[in-house]
Amino acid sequence: MSKKDIQVIIITGMSGAGKTVATQSFEDLGFFCIDNLPPTLLPRFIDMVEESGDTLNKLALVMDLRGGEFFESLFSSIDALGNRDKIKPQILFLDASDDSLVRRYKETRRSHPLAPNGLPLDGIKKERRTLEELKGRAQHNIDTTNLKPRDLRDQLIDTFSEKNDQVFNVNVVSFGYKHGLPIDSDLVFDVRFLPNPHYVEHMRHRTGLEKDISDYVFKWTETKQFLEKLMDLLRYILPQYKREGKTQLVIAIGCTGGKHRSVALAEHIGEQISDDYPTTVSHRDMRKGKVTDHDQKKS
Repeated sequence: MSKKDIQVIIITGMSGAGKTVATQSFEDLGFFCIDNLPPTLLPRFIDMVEESGDTLNKLALVMDLRGGEFFESLFSSIDALGNRDKIKPQILFLDASDDSLVRRYKETRRSHPLAPNGLPLDGIKKERRTLEELKGRAQHNIDTTNLKPRDLRDQLIDTFSEKNDQVFNVNVVSFGYKHGLPIDSDLVFDVRFLPNPHYVEHMRHRTGLEKDISDYVFKWTETKQFLEKLMDLLRYILPQYKREGKTQLVIAIGCTGGKHRSVALAEHIGEQISDDYPTTVSHRDMRKGKVTDHDQKKS
């Protein structure tokens, strides 16, 4: 059984008011998210979470009128949760003006769930009447009429983040150009201009994880100058990406085969920035081709 408090955020409100953006924001905060969970299943789902131990203790669950008749049981389900020890349910209600909601429906060319064959405004008015009591019970009400998606995200993070929440992660990946560029990279640095250990016979089938290989890569003036300039760049731009609202940055370091230079440099860069940002280092192509016992060393 779970020994920790379980934080449960019920995300609800007007259709088109920003529940998708809210869900993505809670995912960035480390919440386990479920969209369109029928309220009748809420107590059963919490039972499963408690039985799982401490692996899940932050939940964000979207419940809205898409649940149809099941939505009527939301109050009783939330009340039942409130009577449990270590469960902390809260309701987040997202709202927006009628004009704003109509405009959003027109932009997306979607029909309102309560007026699938009628005017969006008719469905909006019906939904507002239906949700009136729920809005009154919500602990958090946010009007998104004048909020851009980024503004809503920032407000949710300010409200629900904890001091130890990490919402900006850096992934440093080494790769070989002959195997293609990583498709998910944000920044790509080509280090093929550096001296290549591949042309040193006893180094050819080893990797940049080994000290003598990395020593070879780092001993050259070109490498030292490149790293100095690159780290200056990263120290400047990483805070800018975080401030802009990016939650993850992928820095790709590429050499010819992805075994020597890029591996050694990726490890060094990851170590340098890990004090300031949650950082992971991976080597996409290091084990491609001929693999030796040295290649089995884990990063």
